[in-house]
Amino acid sequence: MAKKPKKVDAKSAALTTKDKKTLSSLRELAGSVVQSAERSRAPQFDVPSRSLSNVKFNQSRRIIEMGSGSNRRELFNLAQAKSFMQTVLVGSKCKGLIEQGKTASIRQIFYLCKHTIKGTSENTFDQQEECDPIIEDVEVMLNTLREELHVFASNRGTMVGNITINDSGDVIDCSRMGSGGYSIPSIVEPDIIEFTKCDAKFILHVEKDTVWRRFNEDKFWKEHNCILTHGGGQPPRGVRRLLSRLHNELKLPVYCLLDNDPWGYYIYSVLKQGSINLAYESARMAIPDARYLGLRSKDFKDCELPDSVQILLNDQDKKRANQIKNYPWFEKKKAWQKEIDLMLQNGFKLEVEALIAKDISYVTEEYVPQRLEEGDFLD
Repeated sequence: MAKKPKKVDAKSAALTTKDKKTLSSLRELAGSVVQSAERSRAPQFDVPSRSLSNVKFNQSRRIIEMGSGSNRRELFNLAQAKSFMQTVLVGSKCKGLIEQGKTASIRQIFYLCKHTIKGTSENTFDQQEECDPIIEDVEVMLNTLREELHVFASNRGTMVGNITINDSGDVIDCSRMGSGGYSIPSIVEPDIIEFTKCDAKFILHVEKDTVWRRFNEDKFWKEHNCILTHGGGQPPRGVRRLLSRLHNELKLPVYCLLDNDPWGYYIYSVLKQGSINLAYESARMAIPDARYLGLRSKDFKDCELPDSVQILLNDQDKKRANQIKNYPWFEKKKAWQKEIDLMLQNGFKLEVEALIAKDISYVTEEYVPQRLEEGDFLD
């Protein structure tokens, strides 16, 4: 007969200054609920709104910021009672993680919180989709990063180049990572990732793994003394935060090589100004000085590409392109208006991989070097 596993007692961990600050904020949130109950008042708290209507573009800082709007969440409001309970539950689990010096994935937080409420058939959470926005609610209420709550997402980004880092005590030379590169983690804060040596002169961020592999195989980063990154399409928060740190702490220019389509334009917008959903973290993620290196609408003719590389725009592409044209941070930039208009006039979009029609290494040996030399990019 199998022995019943012993219960493991949670052990306290040595806390960093940031951990102590986050714990203090969590305790204040919990304390406000207890205090209301002790005074026979309905427990409640205000959650800053993450809607488009509560987002504004700060012209001087050149980033998206969250406004002052908020939504009140009350325990004794029947429509809000469950979300109130879920918020307190997520906060409690994050508090436990910090105290133990442990981290958990978004998926693991869901399972840590999910259980059937005693005496009922009601679950605290039924789907992952219920839990994710609650984690973001806790972030924005505490004005903290998800990673500071010890919650991480799966890795989806890679880096290679002339930089050495200290990752949780392990010294990693990113110029000696072979064909796979260094997998960028979700949590990249200074207490986890320390930059110990950097000879690189700039960062080239490409959209996809396939393009990154071409640059890595051709040793572009070595020849041009740079750091090469990708984010697997829309870059996850760990990649964006790392790029922001590299830019601000090491003063490295960031150039973006993305597809010539509305999705590529949007990725650039998120990297440069921040995202609407994460407006409360733009100051720590956005890179206002990032530059769009390509692919450009003019490249079909300038690079003499064949008709076969064209991908016709559909109605959704056209609608999205016009939405991006009207973004406050693009609408007054003539070069961007011309860029998007030309794509719509062309009636087709282009992927960076289309340049392979010229030569398998055309993008690494001619296209990007020429753009860098001529300073031919969009702001």
